[in-house]
Amino acid sequence: MPDQATRLAHIALVGEALTRLSPILEADRAQAVADLQAENHFAPVGLESGPYSLTLSIQEGRLVFDIRRIDDRPEDGPPMRTIALALGPFRGLIKDYQMLVDSYIKAVEEGREARIQAIDMGRRGLHNEGATLMSERLAGKVAIDFETGRRLFTLVCVLHQRI
Repeated sequence: MPDQATRLAHIALVGEALTRLSPILEADRAQAVADLQAENHFAPVGLESGPYSLTLSIQEGRLVFDIRRIDDRPEDGPPMRTIALALGPFRGLIKDYQMLVDSYIKAVEEGREARIQAIDMGRRGLHNEGATLMSERLAGKVAIDFETGRRLFTLVCVLHQRI
């Protein structure tokens, strides 16, 4: 059983792009949220222990983390902290992620299995870079593990899509 004091129990994304996701991005979003809810390490520095509810959004060019403590329902918790991170450091990785998704869609349409496997390897590497960047940007604010960083990076990419 995961440590309830350092985990996210609820994750929500807010943004208009979420209503216009491609099937692949929707699958990435759903998988990242499910994986985060199943297993994560999320410990805001200086706050009382969790479990926590996290709402992610993009506002005025910033990635916004709305962190709340929850008991039974996410809406019960009062706001604990809001963290806003500049998106600039993520933009290159987000652009690369979108190019990989577009390439993946084309490879699937063409039935090119070897290309699909190569793209999946590239996505894994990109997620690793995104996880490292996420950890660096949250340092001193929220302690996360590598897998939590990977999943949060996926959600940032999904939020940032302009379809």
